[in-house]
Amino acid sequence: MSSLSSSRVFFDMDVQPTREYLAWFESNMDVANRVNAEIVTKAETATIGELISYMQKKEAKVAWFECTAAIDDVVRGCAWYYISCGECKTKATKGPTTLMCKKCGKTEIVGVAEYLTKISVYDNTDHASFVLLGDAGHELSGKKALELVESYFEANESVEDGHMVPVPQALIATIGQTRTFVIKVSKHNLDGKTQALTVTKVLPLRVPALEGTIEETLMMDLLMKGMKLQV
Repeated sequence: MSSLSSSRVFFDMDVQPTREYLAWFESNMDVANRVNAEIVTKAETATIGELISYMQKKEAKVAWFECTAAIDDVVRGCAWYYISCGECKTKATKGPTTLMCKKCGKTEIVGVAEYLTKISVYDNTDHASFVLLGDAGHELSGKKALELVESYFEANESVEDGHMVPVPQALIATIGQTRTFVIKVSKHNLDGKTQALTVTKVLPLRVPALEGTIEETLMMDLLMKGMKLQV
């Protein structure tokens, strides 16, 4: 679960578990009747320009959108992750000798590295800055932030505590990819405090469907060979 509060729930119908869950939901109408249908929706599709225009509207509210864009660069020279509470993912606070969590109220927690990575993206007409948050970074790079940070320190045992881990190759390798991002237009965006848009999810790359099954392809090959032999 994310520490960010949410006012809407979004379902991706391209994912099999989603379809299975909705099928179960339909067969359990006593549960379904307790859900406000107005808040169950799918993120609208928007271009970068449309996102910028939306943020400038006076009546705009916190909302989620799907935006397809190409990754131009991963911002380097600054931290690409943060240390979170292992339970609620809220940013951990340094105490005298331990890490603490203000949200959980605990004075000693286990810190876990989570993505907080800024990337530059573009589409046909506009550029923007996106911030990969939490699992979104994992969905883009294929690697968990904790795994990458631990690997770096294992390979560089001489570095001191507080050393800034450079942006890993797993993130740099995503430059040039065109991906579909689920974007949250936050209160900070609407208040004009930041133009960087938060990415809460990165959709999987679509694999082109093969034309026909393997059996059909083999059958066609055999038929074609048979026709050649008869000529």
